[in-house]
Amino acid sequence: MAEEQQPTKEQIFDLLNGKSVLKQKIYDNTFEVLGKIKLVLRDLANEYNANLKNTDRRVRLEYRDRGKFEAEIRVAGDLLIFSMHTNVFEFDRDHAIWKLSYVKDDKFASYCGVINIYNFLVDSFRYNRIDDLGYLVGRIFINRDFHYFVEGKRQMGFLYNNFGTAVVDMKSLRQIVETAIMYSLEFDLLVPPYDLVKIASVQQMNSKIESSNMQTGKRLGFKFNSDDVLEEENK
Repeated sequence: MAEEQQPTKEQIFDLLNGKSVLKQKIYDNTFEVLGKIKLVLRDLANEYNANLKNTDRRVRLEYRDRGKFEAEIRVAGDLLIFSMHTNVFEFDRDHAIWKLSYVKDDKFASYCGVINIYNFLVDSFRYNRIDDLGYLVGRIFINRDFHYFVEGKRQMGFLYNNFGTAVVDMKSLRQIVETAIMYSLEFDLLVPPYDLVKIASVQQMNSKIESSNMQTGKRLGFKFNSDDVLEEENK
């Protein structure tokens, strides 16, 4: 019986010494990158505000550390939240990353940590509108070698071909943050369809419209390349 269990025991040891150690390394890398993002957000807020000192205070940038795995920056009426997932991921077999020789040649190169970038309205939190919507505008993937790529809408999406050569640093993180800010500011809040808001309950009136369960959300969202193709075809 002991001899039959030995191969399984060895396999478990191999996984612990290989894949599990690898995932801990990737976790550490991703956490380090989040720390750098926090520095970028803080510095950006200070830099931009210095140039906006004679402007309406409500359009200034405000940075806040939301805890160990999150940070936010408020830009006028928009709120960007950078959130690190605590787990390490592998990509599904249909993902474009598998076409890269870098990944084909190293089965562990594709394992990545992820930092998501969400866009909300500041008022959604200010007035506790818990049913308001936020949107994923991009996500940063980091592997064991600090190689990275960004997945998101056109402005946010870097070429997959850079994965395996591009190493994440303060300069690239600033570019990602500024692109996310610009992308969020360019998309405006749309009036909801009339039929969705034509009836209101007494409870909604009593709790004020601002904090009711009427959903408010911008028209931007996380889209993949297939959505871009459809947009081009419909022009």
